[in-house]
Amino acid sequence: MSEATPRITARYLEAFSHRTVRILGKVAQIRGETGTLDSDGQITCHLNRDAHWQLHHAFEIIGKVQNDLSVKVMASTDMGPEGAVDFTAYEAVVDATHHYHEIFYDKEQS
Repeated sequence: MSEATPRITARYLEAFSHRTVRILGKVAQIRGETGTLDSDGQITCHLNRDAHWQLHHAFEIIGKVQNDLSVKVMASTDMGPEGAVDFTAYEAVVDATHHYHEIFYDKEQS
C-alpha cells in the first residue's frame, strides 16, 4: 500500500510533523526558493525547481512537514486563480478527513 497523504491546513501542521501531506492554499508570497501559502493560516514552503508558483493562484502541494512546521514541497499543481477555488469547502473536507481519520489515514503512522 502506498503512503497516505492526508489533507491538512495550517492548523494541523504540528500533528503531522515529519509526515507527507497534501495542502491546498493561496500563494501569498514568493521569495526565491521559499513561498508562503495561505491555508487557514500561513505556511512557509520550501519550493523545488519544478514549482512555478504565481501570486494569487491556488496551488495544491504534496510535501513533508519539517521540524519548524514549514513544508518541503515535493510536487505542486496550479489550481488557477484563487477565486476559482472554494476554500470553505476544502476546509470542510479537511475537517471531515480528520474526524473520520480511520478511513483516510493511520493516525499512529510516523
